[in-house]
Amino acid sequence: MRRASMLGMGLLLGLGSAMLATAAMAAIPKNIAAAVADGARPEGDKARDAERKPAECLAFAGLKPGESVIELAPGKGYYTRLLSAATGPGGKLLVIASPKRPDAPADAPAPSAPIHALAADAHYKNITVSEQRALELSLPADSADLVWTSLNYHDFHNVKDLDVVKLDREVLKALKPGGVYLVIDHAAEAGSGFRDTNTLHRVDAEAVKKEVESAGFKYEGASEALRNKEDAHTAKVFDSSVQGHTDQFILKFRKPK
Repeated sequence: MRRASMLGMGLLLGLGSAMLATAAMAAIPKNIAAAVADGARPEGDKARDAERKPAECLAFAGLKPGESVIELAPGKGYYTRLLSAATGPGGKLLVIASPKRPDAPADAPAPSAPIHALAADAHYKNITVSEQRALELSLPADSADLVWTSLNYHDFHNVKDLDVVKLDREVLKALKPGGVYLVIDHAAEAGSGFRDTNTLHRVDAEAVKKEVESAGFKYEGASEALRNKEDAHTAKVFDSSVQGHTDQFILKFRKPK
């Protein structure tokens, strides 16, 4: 009897887990699920999905087909591909990429090269690239439904002479009334403010929240999708002990209507 009871309990637990997984998948909008499943995505990107949870992040942002999006500091384009596909042919994606430094070697590739390559691909024809330095950021007013930046906010504080509140105000200007500013970054020790932005490449979520609010945004909430309680917040994000599974926060702000 006891064995039968345990087997029954196991079946119930398994069924419960399956139901939860099904419910979670059902909560992901079709445009986002399709973007994540897009066969044009590189295998290297797909391999990182388990840690980066793009479906959950994009769903939290509320991204809809046909919307206009601005992405700040795209890196090699992990989210650029997803944002392009999720907005679809009726949407627009303006990607702000860093230009080549004036003192860079002549044969060094520009940081924006991977994004220009994406924009030239017919599969991502809704992408426009603008090369801009963070110090001189200029965005079209009232043009975007969503401004997205992932794992970059701490580095805004590492740019010499950059007024990050001014940058946030430029984002506010660019959003349509009611538009969303979505910030993902590596979490630092609570109460540390901007202390660790250049050493550990982490930032305190509460400090980011207060700073963005000071620019005129309304804080709407946070997602726990990328949280990792096992991360002690003491290691550099590139350290092998935490790389790929740092504790990360996802903050959602909205431009008042």
